[in-house]
Amino acid sequence: MLGLKLLTDPRWANIAEGNLEEILTDHAWCEQKAASNAITLITQNPELEDLVHELTAIAIEEMEHFKMVIEIIKERGYTLGRERKDDYVGQLMKFSKKDGSRNQAFIDRLLFAAMIEARSCERFRVLSKNIKDEKLAKFYYDLMVSEANHYTTFLNFARKYATDVDVDKRWQEWLDFEGELIQSYGKKEYIHG
Repeated sequence: MLGLKLLTDPRWANIAEGNLEEILTDHAWCEQKAASNAITLITQNPELEDLVHELTAIAIEEMEHFKMVIEIIKERGYTLGRERKDDYVGQLMKFSKKDGSRNQAFIDRLLFAAMIEARSCERFRVLSKNIKDEKLAKFYYDLMVSEANHYTTFLNFARKYATDVDVDKRWQEWLDFEGELIQSYGKKEYIHG
């Protein structure tokens, strides 16, 4: 469904489970950044009523996820650490086209968001199937479903609003780039690490 070129090695879940405080902190900040990205897309495209409506709901849902992760951190006696730099997201941002038309930049921002949601969905699936903690496994299963919905929302908006971009071709370029990029990740207790 997601079209990702390389799936995460299930052993990554063992790395994550070995340092739950770290993975939960990283996850919390990923949710906050996802909400911020949705808000940025809204502020840059306020005339697109359906996009504003849908991305407002996503931003709220992402902040609800942030709150849920914070509650898990607190329940377990952990502390929310500072925001982590996300090298994976930084590399995806560099791949985004910024020098074309306004529409090309907009479509790439939507595809950038779809890619992050797709990989997050895939990582949450790995966690839900491979960690021993049943409560967290269920939590990550539920989030996997949510992230899949976000992924399709961003991809559908890219297809709807593209005027001078072949979205399917550009999405394939994103998938190819991410497939190469992700080979360097999956070794740390970060959602995209």
